[in-house]
Amino acid sequence: MADRPPRQTVPVDDGGRRSARRVPSTGALLIVVPLVFVAAVFVYPLAQMVWLSFTDFRGGGPTGFWDNYAWFLGNGTQVGILRRTFGVAALVTVACLALGFPYAYLMTLVSPRTRLVMIAFVLLPFWSNLVVRTFAWVVLLRDSGPVPSLLRSVGIDVSLLGTTAGVTIGAAQVLLPFLILPLYAGLSGIDRRLLDAAQSLGARPSTAFARIYLPLAVPGILAGTSVVFILTLGFYFTPALLGSPGNSLVSQQIANQVSELLAFGRGGAMAMVVLVATLVAMGLVALATRRYTRALGAGTPR
Repeated sequence: MADRPPRQTVPVDDGGRRSARRVPSTGALLIVVPLVFVAAVFVYPLAQMVWLSFTDFRGGGPTGFWDNYAWFLGNGTQVGILRRTFGVAALVTVACLALGFPYAYLMTLVSPRTRLVMIAFVLLPFWSNLVVRTFAWVVLLRDSGPVPSLLRSVGIDVSLLGTTAGVTIGAAQVLLPFLILPLYAGLSGIDRRLLDAAQSLGARPSTAFARIYLPLAVPGILAGTSVVFILTLGFYFTPALLGSPGNSLVSQQIANQVSELLAFGRGGAMAMVVLVATLVAMGLVALATRRYTRALGAGTPR
């Protein structure tokens, strides 16, 4: 075994005696500093929210340990808002997938230079402020705006601003890059020679795409859609501007409980329910992805 280099020490004057003190290694600092930062900005606020959800009862009513959760899950209006939040998240996810999959698939077919341009278009929304983009949708979707006027010109009279449809459109535009990028990462790893081999054996292009390419694309689809779904659950600004009080989401209700009613316990309970639901969704997606990947490795995708 090779000799290890001696540990770095510094001499310390201790009453005329020489002693040695170990200098903290750089590796330990690289671990400790991020852990302290995460604990300060994430773990502590989360722990405080959990504690308040069980101990703060400024919203009124009984003061039992689980009463904030009982109020939220036993209130028909709040449960309806929770259901609506998951429904809007599902709609936004489907809209992003319908728009993002063809775009990501096209990125795997074009030349590197064209692909670079397409990636720049995906990243372009990040270069503009979310507030500006959302207010732009307010102008586009209002009753006198371009989008409703165009729809009325073809015989479709519909209001978009202040509706779930308007929230879905605005949120899908904001979150589309979060689906395209992980989806492209998954699609770019698929060997297109498999499609050529299937067609050389007599399969039609559509059959080869459906039977070979799509099963291989499922892990990338699950990765992208799970990111969009989870982000939509916590969306606040876009639903607040493009929606209305009649179709508010959980994030708006949490803000109302905390900032207006000062009911931190109820707001914490609502946030914890959403957090637990999000963790369950992430766990299910991870489990499905792992099982599907194993099935692909066995040659029997289902």
